Amino acid sequence: MAQKIAVAIIHGAGSPKEDFAHSIIKRIKQRFGKKLNKEDLVFEPVFWSSVFENEERKLWERVQQQTELDYHWLRRFVVEFLADAVAYQPSSEANPNYDKVHSLLAQCLSRLQAKAGSSAPLCVISHSLGSVVASNYFHDLQTRHDNIGQLTERYAGHTPLEKGETLALFYSMGSPLALWSLRFNDFGVPINVPSSAIQNYYPNFEGEWLNFYDKDDILAYPLKGLNRHYQKAVTGDVEVNAGGMLTSWNPFSHVKYDTDRTVIGYLVDGLVRTWHEINGEA
Repeated sequence: MAQKIAVAIIHGAGSPKEDFAHSIIKRIKQRFGKKLNKEDLVFEPVFWSSVFENEERKLWERVQQQTELDYHWLRRFVVEFLADAVAYQPSSEANPNYDKVHSLLAQCLSRLQAKAGSSAPLCVISHSLGSVVASNYFHDLQTRHDNIGQLTERYAGHTPLEKGETLALFYSMGSPLALWSLRFNDFGVPINVPSSAIQNYYPNFEGEWLNFYDKDDILAYPLKGLNRHYQKAVTGDVEVNAGGMLTSWNPFSHVKYDTDRTVIGYLVDGLVRTWHEINGEA
């Protein structure tokens, strides 16, 4: 029986619907199936914005009480992005929101290992602030165990997948990680992709980290140029033109990566290549 691949999908800032991953999962499944004629992908979305949803709704209502604001849709997006970022932001003190968000990712990995196998290779597809969440989570697993909160510890299992040891593919779309790197000396050290421990399960496996950005997306930036660590860790910064006639030429391209054919093509190619590598088929 072929080894399945576990795929975690992490949304970005804002208030997506709970079925936010439905479209990208459908697209990946279709193209993967056409290339391999197999259904060896197991998906789990991480709906982390539920942690902040109620309080952000109250905030939006209250800031509008005394005045009528212009650029309503754009302002709502900015407020939600900044509110998510500020509320989630890890700090030197215990942050219950940081822990709550990461506990949802821990539960996601637990479900994935139950369905795909305890040592299944893990692919993480992340958008916008979700790439920061994913980066922080795996950084804590790889090098900063003291940052792992009590709630996350409660849900974190001890299988190779749950410990991040089988992290194989990392895809960041519209990522502001470059901005977050300002928190660290010389822009910090990125996570290892693939995990250094993956060789214990899949010898000579290479993996990849592709960072997709649209030059019109003001929240997304290339990563390889940050420092020598990112130069080595990131396989490639891939410029795409996300969106259609109304969005591909402006900042609203930020929310269109999951429908971009070029992005989906890269994701599927990586998953197909991984399937062949781990299952020993040329």
